[in-house]
Amino acid sequence: MMTVSVFGGTGFLGQRLVRRLATEGMAVRVVTRDAERARVALHAAGLERMTVFCADVRNQAAVAGALAGADAVVNAVSAYVDRGGAFEAVHEQGAKTLAREALAAGVARFVLVSGIGADPESSSPYIRSRGRGERLVQEAFPGASIVRPSVMFGPGDALFGTVAQLSRVLPVLPLIGDGRTRLQPVYVEDVAEAIARMLVDPAAAGKTYELAGPCVYTLRNLFTIALRILRQRRLLVSIPFAVAEAQARLFEHLSNPPLTTGQVDLLRADNVTTGNAPGLRELGIEPKAIEDIVPTYLLRSRAGA
Repeated sequence: MMTVSVFGGTGFLGQRLVRRLATEGMAVRVVTRDAERARVALHAAGLERMTVFCADVRNQAAVAGALAGADAVVNAVSAYVDRGGAFEAVHEQGAKTLAREALAAGVARFVLVSGIGADPESSSPYIRSRGRGERLVQEAFPGASIVRPSVMFGPGDALFGTVAQLSRVLPVLPLIGDGRTRLQPVYVEDVAEAIARMLVDPAAAGKTYELAGPCVYTLRNLFTIALRILRQRRLLVSIPFAVAEAQARLFEHLSNPPLTTGQVDLLRADNVTTGNAPGLRELGIEPKAIEDIVPTYLLRSRAGA
């Protein structure tokens, strides 16, 4: 039985991955900074039997403890607001610490979850830290697999779910940058399945995967699709990037900001695959289309509103 330590195992992707690995008969350790909060979240997700470890990726001793005896590790930890230099501390130094400790512990497989567009030379602190984190992990653990998903969708997502929430209370919906940014949304369950397959496939070691859905849309297209599913009509109002960034900086003072500067930065450029890296199909996975999945949960959310 393979033992897998999943750092960030209570997040949007992390919970799906934990469930998928457990279904495969693996022994899963959910590693998180707040063990009690993790247990509550896992219980709500029907995963109350998971083993929980308390460790912060910035704490070398705690990381080493969570890795002892593990066969594989997945780093799905992400910082969304750069409070106190969190981007560098988590995406760069934390990722480096985890990779080094994994190598020292004799862990066979390491997977880092990053994102399409990660660039160590970017002017965006969020995007730059993601790119530098990839580089540091590859240097510390040469056989690491890098996973770069596009924006992920599924129940509880930050894309279609946000549109649904806003449409309930606003007569108009803000569209950053006129909605021209091209996106290639990927189903979160497909990403979890891909990581599960990488962990048991020796050929995946050392590779970088770009995981995206089968179709490319503009942000405006995606808003329109969500409204059509919800059977609602709302005026879409363009918001300049400068205005969106200013709003995001204010929102980041909240405990759960509806918009962050990192998200605004990601919308400044198209978020689609380069075509130069393997993806879902190379792992034997046929990517799900948003038209087949999103209606199943947006309609439920509308009924429960």
